[in-house]
Amino acid sequence: MTSLRIRTAVLGMALLAGLSTPATTACATQAAAPSPTVEEQRLTAAVPQEILRRSGFDGVAPEFADALAGAHSYTQARRIVVHEGSALWRRAVERAQGRGPADGDLSRDDDRPLYWARLGLTREVRTWEPEFGLDDAQRSALLEQLERTSRGETDIRCSGQPHVRRILLTGFDPFTLDRDIRISNPSGASALALDGTVIETAEGPARVETAVFPVRWQDFADGTVERTLRPCLPKADLFTTVSQGRVGRFDIERSNGAWRGGFPDNDNASRTGTVPVSDPATQPQWTTTTLPYAAITAADTGRFPVYDHTEVTEIPAGGTDPVVRPDGPTAGSTARAGGGGDYLSNEIAYRATLLRDRLGLHDTLPGGHVHTPVLQFGAGNTDPATGTVTDPEFVRNRLDIIAQVRSIVTVAAQATFRR
Repeated sequence: MTSLRIRTAVLGMALLAGLSTPATTACATQAAAPSPTVEEQRLTAAVPQEILRRSGFDGVAPEFADALAGAHSYTQARRIVVHEGSALWRRAVERAQGRGPADGDLSRDDDRPLYWARLGLTREVRTWEPEFGLDDAQRSALLEQLERTSRGETDIRCSGQPHVRRILLTGFDPFTLDRDIRISNPSGASALALDGTVIETAEGPARVETAVFPVRWQDFADGTVERTLRPCLPKADLFTTVSQGRVGRFDIERSNGAWRGGFPDNDNASRTGTVPVSDPATQPQWTTTTLPYAAITAADTGRFPVYDHTEVTEIPAGGTDPVVRPDGPTAGSTARAGGGGDYLSNEIAYRATLLRDRLGLHDTLPGGHVHTPVLQFGAGNTDPATGTVTDPEFVRNRLDIIAQVRSIVTVAAQATFRR
C-alpha cells in the first residue's frame, strides 16, 4: 500500500499469532477478565450487526458462548476454541466459493462476515470468566489459537500430492473502520475465494493455500507473519502477500522498506520506527520482489491496469531528510517508505521477503507483494453516515478484483513454473 499518510487518490491499505499452550493446572489462578478491545467494541454498532444478520453469521458468537459455558476445564475450552475457530474459517471459505447454504442476502464474495464473526468469538474469550479459573497465560493462549484457526493459518497444507505445486497467498482484514465501518477488504475476499482452489498451468496443477492477517502492529511485532509462513515457504513454489492499495489500479511492489510510519491500526494503536524483526544486526533496509513483474504487467489480467511500482521514500546515505525515489532505493540509504508505503502492507511484504531471503530462497522462490485497487462503493453510496452496507457496483468491483488477483497469480505461475 502506498504510504499510509492519507494522500489524494491513494488509500493506503494493508494490510498477524503464535501458539503457546500452557499446561493445565489443577487450580489455575482466576484473573479478572479484560475488557473488549477497541476493535471488538465496534461490534455493537449497527453496521456490523447488519452484516452478521444478512450473512447468517449472527448466530456464530452466541453458539460459541454456549459451547464455552459447557467447558469444565482449560483443556475442554482449548478444544472448543480450536474446533470453532477452524469451523468459522471453513464456513467463510465455503460461503465465498459457493458451497453450502447462502444464508442471508449478502453476496457470497463478502469478506466482512468472517471479520465481524471472529471479533464476536474473541470478545467472548476475552471477557469469559469460567468457574474453574483462567489465568492470563491461558486466556492469551486461547485467543492465539482462536486467531490462528479462524484466519486459516492452521489450515495451510504445505505439502500434499507430489505433482501438485503450492502457491501461498495472504490477505488482510478490513481497516480504517472509524472512517467507514462498512469497509470490506478485497485482499481478504480474494484469500477466501482462492483457498484450496487449483490453478491449471502448462506445467501442471497448482493448489492455492491462503490465510488472512489482522491489521494490528503488535501482532506483526510478535511474529505472526514469520510463524505462519516459515513452515511453508521452503515447500512453496510461489507466494504473494496481497493488500488493498491505490484507487483504480493494481501494483506489483518492487521494493519493501524496513520502516513503520505510525498510521493507526484497527485497535487505534500507532507504531513508528524500524520494523522489529529477529536478529536486527543483520536486518537490511530494503528487500525486493522476485515475482515475475514484467510478465504480470504485460499480460491482460482484467479490468484494472497493473503497474510495476518502483517508487520508494528514503534517506540517502549521508543525508538527513527523506527523498522520494521513482526508480527504487539507492545504495546505503535508510528506508522511510517502500513501494507499498509505511503501513502493514509494506511490512508484510518486507517480512515475507526477508524470511524468503533468510531461508536461502531468494533465487529459487518467486514471491512479493500485490496491491489491489481500493474497493469502492457505488456512486451515491459513498457517505458512511447515510450509505448502505452493499450495492451492485460495490459487489461488481469486489468480484472483478478477486478475478484479477486469480489471473495475476496464474500469470505469475505460468511465467515461473516453466523456467
